[in-house]
This record gives sequence, C-alpha cells and structure tokens, in this order.
Amino acid sequence: MKSLVCLLASVRAASPFPLNCGSVRKRTSVEFGSNTARCLQITRGTDVKLMSEAAVPLLRKRDTGPSWDRAGRRTAPQKAPGAAPRLSPYIPYTNPQSKAAALFDIQSLFEEDVIAELCSRLEAFPRSDRAEGLASLLGACVEFGLEAHSPPVLTLMNECLELLSNRDIGVAQLCRLGEVVCALEGRRSRVLTEVLDCVCAAVEEDVVSPSEAVIVYSLLTRFCEPASQQQTRILSALHTDTRRLVHRLKAGQAVSLVLRLSHRASRVFRAFRDDEIMKVLTALMTLGQHDGELVAAMEKHLPGRLGKCDPELIGAIMEYCVQMRCRSEPLFEAVAENFVHHAENHTTLQIAKQIVAMGRLNYLPQCSSQMFKKLESILSERFSQFQPRSLVDVMHACIHLECFPLNYMTKVFSPHFLQKLQAQGEPLDKNTLGQLTQLHLSTMLECTYYWGPRLPFFLHVKRFSSAGQAFETPMESLLYKQVKGPLVQLLGGTFHSTRMIHGGYTIDVEICLDESGFVLPPSQWDHTYKRVVLCLDDPNHFCTNTRHLLGKEVTKRRHLQRMGMELVEIPYFEFEKLQTEEEQIQYLHDKIFPAVSKFNNQAVNQLNQKSTVRQTSL
Repeated sequence: MKSLVCLLASVRAASPFPLNCGSVRKRTSVEFGSNTARCLQITRGTDVKLMSEAAVPLLRKRDTGPSWDRAGRRTAPQKAPGAAPRLSPYIPYTNPQSKAAALFDIQSLFEEDVIAELCSRLEAFPRSDRAEGLASLLGACVEFGLEAHSPPVLTLMNECLELLSNRDIGVAQLCRLGEVVCALEGRRSRVLTEVLDCVCAAVEEDVVSPSEAVIVYSLLTRFCEPASQQQTRILSALHTDTRRLVHRLKAGQAVSLVLRLSHRASRVFRAFRDDEIMKVLTALMTLGQHDGELVAAMEKHLPGRLGKCDPELIGAIMEYCVQMRCRSEPLFEAVAENFVHHAENHTTLQIAKQIVAMGRLNYLPQCSSQMFKKLESILSERFSQFQPRSLVDVMHACIHLECFPLNYMTKVFSPHFLQKLQAQGEPLDKNTLGQLTQLHLSTMLECTYYWGPRLPFFLHVKRFSSAGQAFETPMESLLYKQVKGPLVQLLGGTFHSTRMIHGGYTIDVEICLDESGFVLPPSQWDHTYKRVVLCLDDPNHFCTNTRHLLGKEVTKRRHLQRMGMELVEIPYFEFEKLQTEEEQIQYLHDKIFPAVSKFNNQAVNQLNQKSTVRQTSL
C-alpha cells in the first residue's frame, strides 16, 4: 500500500509532499543515499519507519542544533553518546527494506512549527488514518524521551482531543493511540479517557471484529482498574460480543485472547466466584494452555477457601493440574487436608478426580495416612456408587503412590465387576485393560502375599505403549541422539539395544551382560544374564513445574526393577549441561559403573579398560 502521508520535508524537488515553509526547510536536514526512507511514512497497519538500520548508530553523531530536552526545554547542541537510543516497547522499531543508508535529523521533527505543519497535513486524511498518524508521532515522542508537558506533546494531545470528539475512528487505531498516550501521561490522561469512551461506544454498537476484540482486551490488561465504571462497561459489552464472535476466532487469536485474559485473571483472582474460576480453568484446558501466573494466584488464594467452596471447583482444579502436569504442593496439601475432613460430602466422581490427580502427578501429601484411611472408609461404604471405570482410575492412581488397596482388588478382578465394565455389551477399551494389567502386575511383583483373584490372561495387554501415553512416555529421539555417540565411545561399539519390550514396557536403552558381568555384543544377546536399562528422561517424563517424575514413570521403574533390571536414569537437565563429548562420556561412565558393579566387579575392569583405550585414542 502506498504511504498515506509524507510527514517530513525533503530538500529534493522529488519529495512527494514538499513543505512550503521556510522555517521547516531551514531546520530540516535530510541526506539520501538512495530513495530509501525519503519521508517519514505512516501506513495503515504498520509502524513508523523513522530511519534505516544504518542510520541508527549515526543519529546522534552530528551537530543537530537546538533540540528539546526530557522536560521540554530547548537545549544547546551536545555530542552524541556512543550507543544508539533505547527503543520503547510501545512503538516497535521497523527497519526499511532497502540496504541503502539514509540519515535524518530527527530532532528537527520535534520543533514546534514542524509539529504544527505535520498536524495540518494530517487533517486531509480520513479520521482513522489521522489517528494512526498521531499515534505514530506520539510514539516517536516516547522513543526520544519527551515529557508529557513538552510543547510538541501538548500540541499532539490537543490534536488528539479534537479528533476524538468525532467518534468515527477504527478500534485498532484507538487502541494503539491509547497505548502511547498511557505511556506519556499515565492512566489519568484525559485523552486516554476519551479513547476508552470511543472504544466503549464501538463495542456497544457491535462493530468490533474478532481481531479487534483481542486488541481491546490487550489494551485493558495494561491499565485495567476494577473500580472504573467506564472499564466495567467496556468489559461487560465486550464479554457479550466475544461470546457471539468466539466461533469466528482463529486458533492464534483464541489462544492470544485466552492467555491475555488469564494474565488478567491472575491479578483479580481473589474476587472470582467459584463458578467463574471453573470457567477460566475450563477455557485453559480446552485450548491446552498453562499459565504460571494463574497457578501462583491459585496457590495464594485457594487453600484458605477450599473448606467452604463448591466441591466441583476442587475437581476442576485437580483436572487442570493433571492436564497441565502441574504439581502444586500448596494446592495438593490443601486438597488432601480438605479431603480428610470433608470427603463424605463429595460425590464419587469428585473423590476420584482428587485421588487420580495425586497419583498421576506422583504427589504423596503429608497427611497421606489419614487420606487413605478416609478413602478406604468411603470405598467400604459407597463401593457400589462408584462408576466401574472411575473406580479403576482410583485403584490405578493408588499404585502410583505405592498404596495397594488389596481388599478392593479382589472385587475389581471378580467376574461380576469385569462384566460391569463392559457397558452395553461393548468390549473394554485399551486404556482400561492397560490399567487392569498394571494392577495385576503390581499384585504379582509388589504384593507377593496377595492370593485373591487375578486378571484373566486373555484380558492382558501385550504392550503398555499407547497413543494416549497413559502408561509410559515414548523416548525422545533428540535426547537419544545426544546420548548415543558418547555411549558407543564408552562401550567400544554399539553394544546396546533400544525400544525393547519387557513385561509390556518399552525399554529406552538396554545393555546386556553375561554371567561374568561382561557387556555382550549383539550376536550374543540370546545369552543375556543381566540387563542394565538406561532411562532417558526428557521433559515429558516430569511435571511441568518441577523435576518430579510423573506417576506412570515411577510405577514403570518399580516394575522393571522387580523384574530384575538395573536402572540408570539420564535426566535431560543433567545431560544438557555437559559441553564436550569427553564430559558426556565421563558422565555416562559415572552413571553406568555403579549399576554394573552391583552385579560383578569384573564388569568395572572391562569398562575401565575400554575407557582407557578411548582416552588414548582421543
């Protein structure tokens, strides 16, 4: 799109809008290396292009003559500092497309008669374009540190007030004008009040598009005051419009809108009702977005009100934590204490959500003994009230915390209960069968004194890996590639295997040993006597906000150890710190040697010899 207005005069006759003002020409010095940056351009939907990239470091190296200081007073010429001026976040700096350098005497832009001439030229353009032009000029004032009471800024503010009296300006232009005005004069600015009045009128007249709604929410998050009746009116009307426009939001717009609203929600969280908190959490879960500020606000304000809140809210909180893999100690401790005292008032589904969250996020509260006693009491009294699949979820979560409800496993493995799981004659889904199989494994590997019913063999899953990753997280290929090279160097060859299946679990990296503790080559893996398993733990193995493994990973490792395997954990946050291959090899050496030495000291000698050969070759 062609530029809408040329705001700076050119000394050349080729300038698109020459200024017929002697004083302007006298004070304006422009040097062109090419046609690039011939004028200060304002284009719809773009930012001001003040100068080329090459001009920035040269801007203050010239004698610019009289200029305005930060207080708006005229100052004497000064030598330029070495560094380029600090750019403000309110008006992004845009480099011209051409590589040719163009040098502007920017200080002359802020001369009083130049500002007046520029404002007079803007009057010929449509109001929205004029508003965008004024916003760009005010943004330049912010860039160069002018104060609100300086003459150029006062002139521009008066122009804004005159323009805003017409109320026929685009919402996007209004919001941009509001941001720069707030940067100059603060929240109490008269111009900002007028801008918000215009925005409110546009919202109430239902002329706001989905993208404009996102911009308005963004503007309000910068300086929203809950006590302001004006802003309350805007938010009320905007909420109504947004509900109507939500189906038209693109994915990026929806995510941007929800994230900005969640940032705002974290600041006013204390004032939310229970149902409002549930709406916020539901929106974040629907879009799969995790907001740390909101979690911090929840940790601060929710623990003290859980005893009086709607139990449905507690279920929503735990659901959100599970979906976002957020392991919050303040929230979980408060939920556990509330469970001990008020669980009898909760529905079976609400109880299941609380226990499942703690199990899947591997959190054992301080009052765990009282919590599990309460759970056992509820299961005894209300066993028949639990939905079969919900009950399986609770049992499965318990084994993640090494709590084995053997009294109820007898009922779960009974033919009657297994029949109830098949609702309306449909076969059991893979997730439920996987949970039952893991329960069966726990009774076999960890509860050898259990002599009750077992899961029928034909219902066992052969592999725990699934699309939903409910039982184990697939190995991340990037972390494996980083480990593979140093591991081959350490072992003296490719003496390991990947993605092997043992007991239904997928092994990341496996090293096979013979009876003497020596590492076996691939051709002799049929004679394996002992296995050393490397667990490559990428971020998906952990809770998002801590370095605690997820419950499914902890259960998998316990079972593999019970199957006779030696485990070596390689967490990403340790391995990624290593800078050189030598450091990586030494790290793997220190990790693997203790596991091998538990089996046979001869293996240590073998690996030491290979390590010596490797160091010699380096």
